[in-house]
Amino acid sequence: MRILFTAYPERTHFLLMAPLAWALRTAGHEVRFASQPKFTEEITRAGLTAVPVGRDRDLWQLLARDPSWLGETERGGMPMPYDVADRPHDEITWEYLSQGYATQVERWHKTSNVPMVGDLVEFARQWRPDLVIWEPLTYAGAIAAEAVGAAHARLLFGIDMYGVAREHFLRLKAERPEAERVDPMADWLGGYARKYGTEFREELVTGQFTVDLVPECLQRRAAGLTYVPLRCTPYGGPAVVPPWLRARPERPRVALTLGLSTTGHGGEYNVGVQDILDAVADLDIELVATIAESEQHKLTRVPANTRVESFLPLDALAATCDAVIHHAGFGTLATTALRGLPQLTLPWDNDGPALAEGVVATGAGLMMNPKRATGRDVREGLLRLLSEPGFRAGAAELRTRMLAQPAPNDLVPVLERLVAEHRDGSTAAKGRG
Repeated sequence: MRILFTAYPERTHFLLMAPLAWALRTAGHEVRFASQPKFTEEITRAGLTAVPVGRDRDLWQLLARDPSWLGETERGGMPMPYDVADRPHDEITWEYLSQGYATQVERWHKTSNVPMVGDLVEFARQWRPDLVIWEPLTYAGAIAAEAVGAAHARLLFGIDMYGVAREHFLRLKAERPEAERVDPMADWLGGYARKYGTEFREELVTGQFTVDLVPECLQRRAAGLTYVPLRCTPYGGPAVVPPWLRARPERPRVALTLGLSTTGHGGEYNVGVQDILDAVADLDIELVATIAESEQHKLTRVPANTRVESFLPLDALAATCDAVIHHAGFGTLATTALRGLPQLTLPWDNDGPALAEGVVATGAGLMMNPKRATGRDVREGLLRLLSEPGFRAGAAELRTRMLAQPAPNDLVPVLERLVAEHRDGSTAAKGRG
């Protein structure tokens, strides 16, 4: 088969997609990964073949100019209207959803997708993929797949706020009078569908099926969609394991990591790092804090029990740890969970709070609001994780659930079967010769 992966240029998303691309390639399939031109080096550094499409557009520059650009970010959590994934049914209104979609189509989804669509469709028509796997907001992938009759799927690495929100939207839309059934997503994506010779279908929004890295115990799913589980494979890009990290330390080791995305795009941490370092300075632990160089200058002192590094391969670090303090990004959370470690999460934006709630529900850790928690709060939480055996038991259970999901290599025959079921062979075969 020919498999085309595509994503807008977000490094953390790409790193979660790469292991499945490797598995398909080593199984003998042809694999390409398409993104904006500036992302080409990131793709090739992972050993994958890049296809630069469209023109560069930096979503994060817009966010830096206006943090509320994606919605009500001042209270954290998921952006509107996708935050309905965490609301009771009776609190979800048609007005909120329809306005939210109208806002996000214009501000967010067009910004990420319009620069890529034309070139991606052109490449798909030339290369003729059998399957397109797209990052859950890279609708350009669905458009290209439908244009050539390829099977296509979202690859999900977080709460399915998009599928759940769409399910609520369609439910409420059906209750409206015919004249009031506005649908910003259908209007936008339907325009592309007609341009490239098809019609709007819901698959353009949520895929023909969804490959899901998030175990059910942490996930929110839409009832009407097909989910195919996949185990997360920790990968943080090219890295070197330093000599001191090759063996377990004499004292309990705790990792503090706050992710790549925020500082990688010019932002800053939501938590007071210095306050945390000071609060745990007298504990008989070794704290390994991976702090971006752009944030290290804010530290006025580094306690004797703390090692500060700009970057370390998290899986190698976690293998020597007793607990991890982190921001609840899915890659970090999953890597920690796969090592069976208790975790103290400090989530703020996007689906971090929802994922962290799932960790707490499994008994694998604690969560705190990073903008309210003090260093003393973090210290007390950490002491609980290290001393109360229930957290270690909960972490072991979460690890078991993560490992129950099929590894990337195990998923290959499943995808081969699904392609046979979904692909419009007569359309996709045109021009193959």
